[in-house]
Amino acid sequence: MGSAVKKVVIPVAGYGTRFLPATKAQPKEMLPVVDKPILQYIVEEAVASGIEDVIIVTNLQKRAAEDHFDRMPELEAWLEKQGKTEALAEVRKIADLANFIYLRQKGPYGNGTPVLAAKHVIGNEPFAVIWGDDMVIGQPPRLKQLIDVYEKYGHPVLTAYNIDDEGTKRYAVLDAKQITGNVYEVNGIIEKPGPEQAPSRLASLGGYVLTPDIFNALEQTPLGKGGELWLVDALERLRQTKPVYACEVSGTYYDVGSKLGWLTANVALTLQHPELGQDFRRFLKSIL
Repeated sequence: MGSAVKKVVIPVAGYGTRFLPATKAQPKEMLPVVDKPILQYIVEEAVASGIEDVIIVTNLQKRAAEDHFDRMPELEAWLEKQGKTEALAEVRKIADLANFIYLRQKGPYGNGTPVLAAKHVIGNEPFAVIWGDDMVIGQPPRLKQLIDVYEKYGHPVLTAYNIDDEGTKRYAVLDAKQITGNVYEVNGIIEKPGPEQAPSRLASLGGYVLTPDIFNALEQTPLGKGGELWLVDALERLRQTKPVYACEVSGTYYDVGSKLGWLTANVALTLQHPELGQDFRRFLKSIL
C-alpha cells in the first residue's frame, strides 16, 4: 500500500540573510553540502518517503532552484559527447525525481504564507511541509517517520527532536504528553524558553504532515511576531478543535540555514562519502 501523503510543500522564498553575502545572488537552499545542493537532499528525503508531487514556493530570486530540477539538454549532450556517463546519469536523474510544481509567494512575510500559497494545488488531502534549510539524515527518512504517525492517528504531526539544556535557548520547545513510544500529543509550543522554563527537552523542528483544514486556520490567524504570518500560530488555532501530534524522529539534524550547521553538515557528510571520506579524515587529522 502506498503512502496516504503524496504532496510536499517546500518554501524557499526567504532571503537567506544569515549567509550574506554568499546568498546575495544564490538561494541558500542551493548551497552545496559535499556535492549536492541542500534542496536536493530535502527533495530526495521526500521522494524516499513516498512523495510524488513536490511544490516549491519561490520568489523571483530563486530561478536557480527551478533550473536545478529541470532537464538541461546542452549540458547532457556535452556530457554524452565527453563520455561522462556517470555524471550524465546523475544529472538526468534529478529531473525525474518527482513532479515539480513551482509557485510564487504572495502575501505577508512569515512561514505560513508559502503554505497558504499552495492551497489550490493541495486541494482536500493531507500534505507535508519541509523547510529548505532543515536536514535530517537517517533511516527511515524523517518525513517517512511523520507519515507513519499520521497514517495511524489521522491528525497533524510535527517533528520533535531531542535536545539538551542549551537547545532550549535556541529552539521552540514542545509542551507535550507522551502517547506511546516516540509519539506525543502537543499541548503547546514555547519559543526558546531556556532550561528552567522548558516543559520538555523536545524541540519543535521543521517537518510537518498537515491536514487541509490548516488553510482555514491560516486564513483566520492574525499576523503575529514581526507582523508576519506564522504556521505555528495557525497550528495552535487548529489545536483548539482537534489533536495535534508530534513524532520524536531519529536521525542527525543539521540546521543548514546557519553557517555553523552548514559547515558541520559538510564535514560530517564528507567523512561518510565513499570516495572522499578517507582522504578528508586524513586531512582533518593533519590540521587538528
